[in-house]
Amino acid sequence: MKKKESTNFLLDDTDISILGHIQEDGRMSNSKLAEQVNLSETPCWRRWKKMEEEGYIEGYAAKLNRKKLGFQVSGFTLVTLGSHEVENTEPFEDFVAEANWILMCHCIAGGADYIVQVVAKDLDEYFERISSMRRVKGVSAIQSNVSVKEIKNTFQLPLE
Repeated sequence: MKKKESTNFLLDDTDISILGHIQEDGRMSNSKLAEQVNLSETPCWRRWKKMEEEGYIEGYAAKLNRKKLGFQVSGFTLVTLGSHEVENTEPFEDFVAEANWILMCHCIAGGADYIVQVVAKDLDEYFERISSMRRVKGVSAIQSNVSVKEIKNTFQLPLE
């Protein structure tokens, strides 16, 4: 039996299976989920709620089709700051938190300090967006890479 440990809560194979199923379909009913994991509904619901309470499940969302919604451009921008003092990192991280067109931002090791995913309706809008990022206090350089073909885009974690 696999065990994954949190602060004080152990996941067993059934919990992992529940997470796998709701990760694939967050709208799955408890009755269908219980059937899938070979539990009756009440114990299944209790496990599900416990994993929410313990923070294994952070929320539920619909996956939207960005192209159908008009966001034809997706790009990845490497951002370098002049220094790593709070006076530089804080304005940039505040900017990222407020910009709804930034889908993802990670502080990274390597030649740059951050990698940011930006979506835009077209290349002109993409240029405007990365230009506004470049003007944030503390940003010393950016390097953008525009995606020409999306191969994989998932939020599903490998639970096996």
